[in-house]
Amino acid sequence: MAFSQGISGLGVAAANLDVIGNNIANSGTVGFKSAAAAFQDVYAGSRVGLGASVSGVVQNFTQGVTQSSSRPNDVAILNGDGFFRLASQSGEIMYSRNGQFTRDKDGFIVNGQGLRLTGYGVNASGGISGGTPSPIQIPTAAMTPKATTSVNAEFNLDARLATPTKTPFNAADSDSFNYSNAVGPTYDSLGNPHDVAVYFVKAPTPANTWNVYGTSDGAALNAGAALTTLTFDSSGKMTAPASGSLNIGPITFTNGAAPMSATVDLSGTTQFGAANAMSKLGQDGYRSGELTSFSINPDGTLTGKFSNEQTQLLGQIVLSSFANPNGLEPKGNNVWAETQASGNALTGTPGEGTKLGSLQAGALESSNVDLTSELVNLIVAQRNYQANAQTVKTQDQVMQTLMNIR
Repeated sequence: MAFSQGISGLGVAAANLDVIGNNIANSGTVGFKSAAAAFQDVYAGSRVGLGASVSGVVQNFTQGVTQSSSRPNDVAILNGDGFFRLASQSGEIMYSRNGQFTRDKDGFIVNGQGLRLTGYGVNASGGISGGTPSPIQIPTAAMTPKATTSVNAEFNLDARLATPTKTPFNAADSDSFNYSNAVGPTYDSLGNPHDVAVYFVKAPTPANTWNVYGTSDGAALNAGAALTTLTFDSSGKMTAPASGSLNIGPITFTNGAAPMSATVDLSGTTQFGAANAMSKLGQDGYRSGELTSFSINPDGTLTGKFSNEQTQLLGQIVLSSFANPNGLEPKGNNVWAETQASGNALTGTPGEGTKLGSLQAGALESSNVDLTSELVNLIVAQRNYQANAQTVKTQDQVMQTLMNIR
């Protein structure tokens, strides 16, 4: 007679209770993956068997329910088996499904333990750099200003107007022009705004022609001469200049900025029998600006919004998957480490329809623990423990019976 069967049964039942208890304890842990204890019988040459042992603990990596969050830096992985790729300051790489992130004092996106979210940076041309993923760092410096080089504007010039009675053109005398409007502010190389305006003067001959003049901060451009002449056909459509644009500059400044030259595209300007009006205006310059917020897109790209009303690509989050996720080593704190059993990490960018999944900002993946099932499993495990305790008790009673034989 032996107690080994009952004792081993108590051991595996206790281990099962530990696993179930851990699942229940983490039913509210973001990104937690439930586990189940796997058992095997023990024979060791005995036809009766020597009991059972724990063969391993298998994790369930199915996706948990996605829940909305009030924090824009929270991120959930949707419809994929990818993991966030995290790096410690010493360079150790970890993986997690917990998307609760914040931005630290240095601009790095980190989880609760300070591990840095990794991805791709931005190259000199403003695109994603690719290459080896590295910790994503949100810039803390102000955006560099950009001098205006291009202006897009569309007008309607009233075909009913007559040639002004006063000549020559004088920006300070409204009787010397038919219509004016600002096409600024434009910006110099230091980000300072400047008021650039265009003035339209209907020419007496030939018909349907207008001379265009300009000023910058009130000073006449092109030494007061016309910048260009616009010609329209009998339908009111512009026919000249062929490019539909005019050039201004170089405009010199006294504030230390570089001289500014810009092209003003007037394509689409018309001459109809309707009031003078502007229908379109845009330009490519801007002042410096501070980062006010950033958003995370489904493909992992991060878009920054700045106080100068500009947006800028800041980087792209990467995700990693594994041939055998159950081979990952749990390290606690909702992270896993790569092992030989898991296979090498397969790293790429998220997106709709990819194996890695896409991202949803302002959301979190909840624990995939089915609390109802775990409570039922808890009852079953408790019964198993009690039954194995009963076999030990029975063996003890049998031993007592043998000891009492005289």
